[in-house]
Amino acid sequence: MSRPEMLMNRLRLHLLALSLFALPLGAAPALAQSSDAPMPDEVAPQAVPDTHELQSVQAATPVSAQERMCEDGSDDDGDGMIDCADADCFDSARCQAGGGEERTDRACSDWVDNDGDGATDCDDADCQSEHIRTCRGSWRSASSSTAVQGSGAVGENEEFPELPEGATSAEDLIGQGGDADGERSDQTCSDGVDNDRDGRTDCNDFGCRFDPDISVCQAQPGIRFSVVGGVGGSVQLNYNQDGSDAGNVPEARFTLLQLRALGPIPFIQNSFFLIQMRADEQLRVNFVMFNLPIGTDGHYFNLNSGSGLLTTAFVMSAANYPLLTPPFYVGNIAEPGNGFSVEVGGPLPDLSSIVRYRAFAAAGSGQGTGNVGGRFFSSDDRNFAWTGGAQFLLDAVGRTDRFDSLFVYTPNQLSLQFTAGGRYDQRPNERGILWQAGFFFRFWHILLRGDYFGRYVMDYNAMNTAYNVQLSFLLVPRVLMLAADVGGLYRNAPYQNLPGGDRTPEGVSYQPEQTNWRVGLNWFFWRRTGIATLVYGETYREFDPGNPLRFPTERLIQLEARFRF
Repeated sequence: MSRPEMLMNRLRLHLLALSLFALPLGAAPALAQSSDAPMPDEVAPQAVPDTHELQSVQAATPVSAQERMCEDGSDDDGDGMIDCADADCFDSARCQAGGGEERTDRACSDWVDNDGDGATDCDDADCQSEHIRTCRGSWRSASSSTAVQGSGAVGENEEFPELPEGATSAEDLIGQGGDADGERSDQTCSDGVDNDRDGRTDCNDFGCRFDPDISVCQAQPGIRFSVVGGVGGSVQLNYNQDGSDAGNVPEARFTLLQLRALGPIPFIQNSFFLIQMRADEQLRVNFVMFNLPIGTDGHYFNLNSGSGLLTTAFVMSAANYPLLTPPFYVGNIAEPGNGFSVEVGGPLPDLSSIVRYRAFAAAGSGQGTGNVGGRFFSSDDRNFAWTGGAQFLLDAVGRTDRFDSLFVYTPNQLSLQFTAGGRYDQRPNERGILWQAGFFFRFWHILLRGDYFGRYVMDYNAMNTAYNVQLSFLLVPRVLMLAADVGGLYRNAPYQNLPGGDRTPEGVSYQPEQTNWRVGLNWFFWRRTGIATLVYGETYREFDPGNPLRFPTERLIQLEARFRF
């Protein structure tokens, strides 16, 4: 439109405003209709008809027809305005603020403040995301086309399936349109491999691209910084061997502050690193991992700080635990506390679609302090510790990763995985053989996971077992999730000739038998970023005369709010 035409339209707009005050109330709409169609960004706030006139028009037109005209993507009355940009639709239910989220191309271009935060369409920060195309403009930088080096640029002409009925965000595209929903962790989304074999690799995969828990595929490439902060209170109720009350221990504090740096290793395609630390009680780096590709068929070399050999319970991000803490009794068997470990893995050649392997070796002396590189000697024992073993992962249906979250936020695709592994342990004061078996099942609103560990201690001719089964059930999508677990630690054969007598000797993995169960309710009060969790649990253990503060019965109530980003 030429500048003289724009000036004429502005003049008509001012004349229209004067007429609304000068003419009788019923004549104003008629004058507005007789003027030429102005520019869209000039007329929308001024073209609102008289309230009584609008009500009469709506009364004459069926509501369903009016609603359809306000969401059909067409300029039905020829005034240059489409759907919610048209003043005729301002009162439509479809065009009211606060009715949903700004997380899809449609929601970011409908002239509506869908989430009611005062920002509309591309002015809303929620629309400034990698998967929102309508707000990119006509130019896109080369750096933003690939979230992880070597992962491949997201196809500009890629066709996306329609959002399922009732869907409110692009996250609901996961598992749709040929997506196998098998890449949902930072590790699998940065390895350069189409892990679930659905034709999309890494950040091209819907799970990597649209799951907000995936850090490496967010809008800006390179190193990411992740925080999990928790604040809340707890009450621990203790009971003596005879069942009498031994008092309670209330507490309220910053319960968690986990800091993580992660992303691709610069200049190494399809690599990944993670540095994880805790800063709530004292600053300590509790897990470090560097993952490098071997060839192009999915094999890798991994160097880490010595944990997570047969279980990820104690190295997975705290953001992935719906019961606030991992099953602590598993750590005594599963975690040897070495200083570092090396690992190689990948698909088996003839069974690459369903079976993968991991082979590892670890070493380190002394007792663990919970800090990378930090070990101490509680006695004069200077024996060197090391371990080595392997694990196999069978994906019977779908695809699952070891580091997948235990939360359920929206319904899942079907996945079923079985794991089995073993290792030899040389600890400072004992030798043992450990074996593991587990499963991971995910479908609809359900996530069920179980692990079993057995360990034979050669020096004391004893055998321990431990197990944990955890259930996550989505009660209300995006609102409420129920979680529960049960497990325990048992001695199938008693320890013989313990050097400490009745006391648990230092450097020996002896623990009293115990059973533990917990149940928790998780409320997603701010999408997946803010979660409030209420947990109740009970622990029953045999009496340990060597540790009178380890009560036979404990009940624990925890209430915590966490923010994960």
